[in-house]
Amino acid sequence: MTDAHNHLQDARFDSIRETVVTEMLEAGVTRCVVNGTCPDDWPKVAELAKQYPDLVIPSFGLHPWKKPADGWKEQLLYYLDAFPNSCLGECGLDRWIKDYDIDLQTEIFTAQLEIATERNLPLTIHCLKAWGPLIDVLESHELPKRGFLLHSYGGSAELIPRLTKLGAYFSFSGYFLHPKKAKVLDVFREVPSDRLLMETDAPDMLPPENIITHPLSDELNHPANLIAIMEAASKTLDTSLVNSNFETLFES
Repeated sequence: MTDAHNHLQDARFDSIRETVVTEMLEAGVTRCVVNGTCPDDWPKVAELAKQYPDLVIPSFGLHPWKKPADGWKEQLLYYLDAFPNSCLGECGLDRWIKDYDIDLQTEIFTAQLEIATERNLPLTIHCLKAWGPLIDVLESHELPKRGFLLHSYGGSAELIPRLTKLGAYFSFSGYFLHPKKAKVLDVFREVPSDRLLMETDAPDMLPPENIITHPLSDELNHPANLIAIMEAASKTLDTSLVNSNFETLFES
């Protein structure tokens, strides 16, 4: 089973990470994309990729919640060069956060998009309340030929064909199994089966209590919950191609 998006490097896992990884493997999680968010956590992502090369696919990106530091692009290129199997992300646009600067976000996201396109890297995109600006960027730039991932997709059903035409994959989070997210589940029914992926976004996006197989303190989401998330989602969605979609986007 493959996890298209998590943050195994997160400091909240520091004291339990070895146990978490062991439990992931025992549960049947075979591959996961671990997403960096800024230069501060890229070294931890890199270390995990070295420590667990059969499990972890490293991804390095500058998240729209993070302020760009001097030299961030050069550091990003360093890590992408150091790990030939790496991805680019998590990056994107966000108008949900307070005092957002969409112009600066767009500049930084576009720079990362251009790198991913030039190198044909898997690209993981975060988008909250910024679908118009995101579409504008995607439709006005060259894109990676292999496609890109819209993680924890929260856009409308109407946008799915338009985004699919551009090369989008859409990952489903266990958090969307909460009854209050029923409308999001309805949207995912419109995602083509050959563009659907599964993710945990661990340690965040905790699924409903009845789905949790690996509880953690402080309401953290364990990446090993992925198996139960997949089983629950399969009752509503066609998940038959999830693992092959992962291979196509991230490993081909």
